[in-house]
Amino acid sequence: MSVQSVERALDVLEALAEHGGEAGLSEIAARTGLPYGTIHRLLQTLLARGYVRQESDRRYALGGGLVRLGGIAESMVGVWAQPYLTKMVELSGETANLAVLEGDFVVYVAQVPSPRRLRMFAEVGRRVLPHSTAVGKVLLAGRPATDAVAVFERTGMPRRTPNTFTDLTSMRAELDLVRARGYAMDLGEEELGVHCLAVPVWDGGRVVAAMSVSGPAERIDALDRDDLAEGMRKIALDFGAELSPVAADAD
Repeated sequence: MSVQSVERALDVLEALAEHGGEAGLSEIAARTGLPYGTIHRLLQTLLARGYVRQESDRRYALGGGLVRLGGIAESMVGVWAQPYLTKMVELSGETANLAVLEGDFVVYVAQVPSPRRLRMFAEVGRRVLPHSTAVGKVLLAGRPATDAVAVFERTGMPRRTPNTFTDLTSMRAELDLVRARGYAMDLGEEELGVHCLAVPVWDGGRVVAAMSVSGPAERIDALDRDDLAEGMRKIALDFGAELSPVAADAD
């Protein structure tokens, strides 16, 4: 049984998150459909607990109180992902990773290494820009195109290798391709000689994470991309179902 006040408070937090972490009262109302008076009362409680802060222009932003909760939740998601990443290793023979978008950066939160001697490592906790990685492309392809462009405009698109996308026109076309086929490739764009294939993790109607396999270019290229992506999508779908609040309520 749901508690209406809790649901509404979460709606407010999610509205702030969907506006990039900061929004005005009218934007929150448009997103949640709640009356202004209700939103104001909820915000006052969230302000008092540090989960929301008010800026000098009277707009509201996500507060520092969420950092501690987010760090703990992120570590737990990494634990929950282990069996699914293991399945991806078994499917591909290569190292499997879980990554999320934090602000404008991709952060690797979990990994299961390949059993092979020559294998790829992405250190858990490592932060990278999204334009040169398959996981970054998947995460941004799951957002409105204007949001993705805003990220690239803020971070720039520095060249990591000769294969890196460095202009918005090419990257927009690449994200369109990712959306159309349901997976992304990194063909030596972050590190020469390393190729990666990534798929989205859906939590309800949102892409909340990306799962990938990475390895030496010649080994990844020897795999059937479409077959590999299809198998990975099924695994990611199962993982997303575990994370989904809708699935949890159904249980």
